[in-house]
Amino acid sequence: MNSVATKTTREQALMRDAGRLLARVFAMLDEFIAPGVSTMQINDRVEDFIVNTLHARPASKGQYDYPFSLNTSINEVVCHGMPRESQLLQDGDIVNVDITLEKGGYIADSSKMYLIGSVSPAARQLVDTTYKAMWAGIDAVKPGATLGDIGHAIQRCAESRGYSVVREYCGHGKGREMHEEPQVLHYGRRGSGALLREGMTFTIEPMINQGSRKTRVKKDGWTVVTRDGKLSAQWEHTVLVTATGCEVLTLREEEALHR
Repeated sequence: MNSVATKTTREQALMRDAGRLLARVFAMLDEFIAPGVSTMQINDRVEDFIVNTLHARPASKGQYDYPFSLNTSINEVVCHGMPRESQLLQDGDIVNVDITLEKGGYIADSSKMYLIGSVSPAARQLVDTTYKAMWAGIDAVKPGATLGDIGHAIQRCAESRGYSVVREYCGHGKGREMHEEPQVLHYGRRGSGALLREGMTFTIEPMINQGSRKTRVKKDGWTVVTRDGKLSAQWEHTVLVTATGCEVLTLREEEALHR
């Protein structure tokens, strides 16, 4: 894994710009997502905002022949949920909105959980724990740490609270391509895996299940759901390994105020 490319100062600046723009997309969505809104309306609003306001490109559209600009994963959907006109957000839903944006040839990737209306305490606790697990992984990032350190931190946070970590899907390198090396597992052993080096950029995006970690893919070939039908949650950021730790390139304003 020593062949993993690092980004130059110029490339880091371009990725930082893409990440800043992506954070603006979520700020826009914070005022839009509500009960009764369809997941296709979310898709269309995001695509219009990225293209016509930010003058950037929704990187997911057309990638691997995927027809939409984002994924919307509701309740038992683990990841890769496809937006639909007929799918309206309902009171009590939890939904992950996963968006990629390309600007200047470089891609930023982030996802955020939205709690719709009055959400059950159990669902809220899952969402909160998943967020803490993501940050536990991010806080493990620094030069000389390993990929296993990230996975271990996430796994310990989730499993100590009785949840399970999905293993079929992982974080990954980010740059000019949607998926680059390295693969960033959300479970693992301390000290295992490749060493992190200054200039690496990758996503950390744990998927945490309320019940079993087992999943299945629906007939559409995209939508991944929990096999037991219980809830799943996910959060994601794109990070840069710095000389002293890491920088979250997709950090949102409300997070910056509390970090």
